[in-house]
Amino acid sequence: MQYIDYYEVLGIPKGASEKEIKQAYRKLARKHHPDLHQGDAKTKAEEKFKLINEAYEVLGDADKRAKYDKLGMNWKAGDEVNFDPSGMGREYTYSYQQPGDVDLNGFGFSDFFSQFFGQDFARAHQGSTQTRRSNHKGEDIDAEISLSVDELIGGVEKELYLSAPNVCAACGGQRFTQRGVCRACGGTGVTEDTKTVKVTVPAGLHPGASLRLKGLGGKGYGDGPAGDLYLHIKATPNPSWQITGSDLETDLMIYPDQAVLGDKMQVPTPHGQVQLKLQPGVHGGQRLRLKNKGLPKSDGSFGDLYFKINIDIPKNQLEEEKALYQKIHELRQNAKKDTDRR
Repeated sequence: MQYIDYYEVLGIPKGASEKEIKQAYRKLARKHHPDLHQGDAKTKAEEKFKLINEAYEVLGDADKRAKYDKLGMNWKAGDEVNFDPSGMGREYTYSYQQPGDVDLNGFGFSDFFSQFFGQDFARAHQGSTQTRRSNHKGEDIDAEISLSVDELIGGVEKELYLSAPNVCAACGGQRFTQRGVCRACGGTGVTEDTKTVKVTVPAGLHPGASLRLKGLGGKGYGDGPAGDLYLHIKATPNPSWQITGSDLETDLMIYPDQAVLGDKMQVPTPHGQVQLKLQPGVHGGQRLRLKNKGLPKSDGSFGDLYFKINIDIPKNQLEEEKALYQKIHELRQNAKKDTDRR
């Protein structure tokens, strides 16, 4: 009997989380659902669909996954598995004889699955439909939200348009009914609808933060509570500020006389106007730092704001200005001659 790598079937690493397993399964189940194919492609899709469901039946269950991982270690030396199947139980097979569900002509699980998990699987799926379907918590939703610099610092109220996965009402999230793979959800256990929600994003969230909004996820089934909405915070690119983590950088244009003599000037920051003191002798490309004037950080403090110095030569100059520059030029030339003579 050949060992089946269920992780490879779902295209996930062995250390994948429960969430990653579920996402991979749903994506593949939709892609290979037999109703979406015709002819020879339909036959291939049916086989793939069976294997995908079998893989999820094992990896989506913590106990089965642990058993599978433990047994799997014995087969590193080869693909063929031999053992005494006595007492492992019969293969549990769904019947697809009634209309309304996907007919896969006696869909069942592989010998590999049957020998190790058939008995457990049969026991888990015995009992009334009502018992298996009662009171499921709704699906949690993960969504990204991009916030401007001002919104990260000051907070904002947003209206979001979300795709919400809900526990399938037809199968109670079990993926199967007594007549086969659930047609209502295509064997994924969920149906999706869209909804608009208003959320209040508090001030002081840092890029990379996650905000949990209780009860704004998918609908629960029966008396089960709604899932939660997890908003993952990103910073919106800004033409005025270059964002690096929680630090900001922008250009600061100054005149030659300010660079030489120094100056005090009002500069904008995301936290309001502040006075910046230029020391004499600053040069182009130099970065000046204002501490704690950047974006919020995870520890509650703020990043820094950097001003990159650019020196501007005005196109339109007064005659007096030109005369002064000429005088400076002459002084520099004379100083150079004196140095050369020495």
